[in-house]
Amino acid sequence: MLAIRPITEPDRLEVLVLPVRPVDPAADGDASAEPAPTAVALPDGAADEAAALAPVARLTGRAGEIRTHLRPGRTPGRLLLLGIGDGGEAAWRTAGAALARAAADETHITIALPAEATSVAVRGLTEGLLLASYRFRLTEAGDPPALGAVDLLLADPAAHEAAIDTARTTAAMTRLARDLTNMPSSVKNPQWFADQVASAAAELPDLRLRVRGPDELAAEGFGGILAVGGGSASGPRLVELDWHPAGARTHVVLIGKGITFDTGGISIKPVPAMKLMRKDMAGAAAVVAATLGAAALRLPVRVTTLAPLAENMVSGSAFRPGDIVRHYGGTTSETTNSDAEGRLVLADALAYAVQQLAPDLLLDLATLTGANAVALGKRTAALYSENDQLAADVLTATEAAGEAAWRMPLHTDYVEYLGSEVADLYSAPAQGAGSVVAALYLREFTGELRDRWLHLDMSAPSWADGDHAELSRGATGWGVRSLLRWLASVD
Repeated sequence: MLAIRPITEPDRLEVLVLPVRPVDPAADGDASAEPAPTAVALPDGAADEAAALAPVARLTGRAGEIRTHLRPGRTPGRLLLLGIGDGGEAAWRTAGAALARAAADETHITIALPAEATSVAVRGLTEGLLLASYRFRLTEAGDPPALGAVDLLLADPAAHEAAIDTARTTAAMTRLARDLTNMPSSVKNPQWFADQVASAAAELPDLRLRVRGPDELAAEGFGGILAVGGGSASGPRLVELDWHPAGARTHVVLIGKGITFDTGGISIKPVPAMKLMRKDMAGAAAVVAATLGAAALRLPVRVTTLAPLAENMVSGSAFRPGDIVRHYGGTTSETTNSDAEGRLVLADALAYAVQQLAPDLLLDLATLTGANAVALGKRTAALYSENDQLAADVLTATEAAGEAAWRMPLHTDYVEYLGSEVADLYSAPAQGAGSVVAALYLREFTGELRDRWLHLDMSAPSWADGDHAELSRGATGWGVRSLLRWLASVD
């Protein structure tokens, strides 16, 4: 991962980055920009040159805007003028991401931060640099160019160390979730995923891990996980990861859908829809990474993560539309569509969490429905909860993290769609309102925690079709940053 260090004096100065801000942030059209006064003195007339260049280069100061100026025979040899917009955390994150891509061929750059830069701004910049420099490749060819090291020139580096460390941990865990999600399913089966969690957890103290295999799942009655995984030669697993710091007053359970590949089962998907189904475990990747991050940051909240893992395949042992599945605790579902498998594994995990773990708050993340993308597009998750405060707190965290979510309704009129003549519930009613009805189905398994439960349908934003701001093409790690922000705020 990109090396970032805060310093007061540079020991090497090849490329100097100078932040540029709008003269009038409210101006449109012919807006102009000026270099922000830096926290430390700059060498060899660099500040004067930047001030002269900004209007000539027609800079607006928009976050992520970049211009290069060569200075042959002088130190530094190049200036990069970097727009920082309004100077807020989101703008700095965007600026850091743009810089990571624009300077991908550089081995080392130095950023002279403004005198007024806060730790919030430094965190945003650091996250943008680290996240946009992410690459995932499985090839014998050399890796594409990536920025090697960044020095942050600050008047008081110690004042920003905590923000930089938090950003490093957040980015590292987001990158882990991206790695897990990007991995091809020829490698990534339920056991492989569980092994990756075990390896990562072993690097951190005070984490407890339990992995249930098919025999234990059968003995304990996890019928949904077993049904979905029954058609695969790679048996299902249930990962349970627990961070329990001394003195924690709140217990949060996080649940993530972990379908390591989804063919749709007997209700088989068309090829275009199946091609990216290695991402169908992005929810599990996010909650596992967030729990590891909570442990790394020593957050004073107990976090238990459940990752129900299965491969939904087509075979003689695959479950069928019309089968009756008995979930953990006894509730039964009539499986109307084997391509609505995620809710079956989540139902088991939700019921187990309520009946055995008794948390204070219960959240699940899932790449659950295509209806999410129809309603909200590619970059926004759908949020469901009956708890106004919980919904508001999580939305605040998603906004601060730069991961969009929108609260959706849980219409009680749609509950009647879930009625089955032969089971307690239909798993996937055909009447429509796909994302809402899927959430209502999951709510049926939350029991006494119904008013302390929140569901995030994040199928669309879990994957980026191209580079955008701090997102790199492929898995986004959506949810890790938001969960860590939210967990840090839980009392």
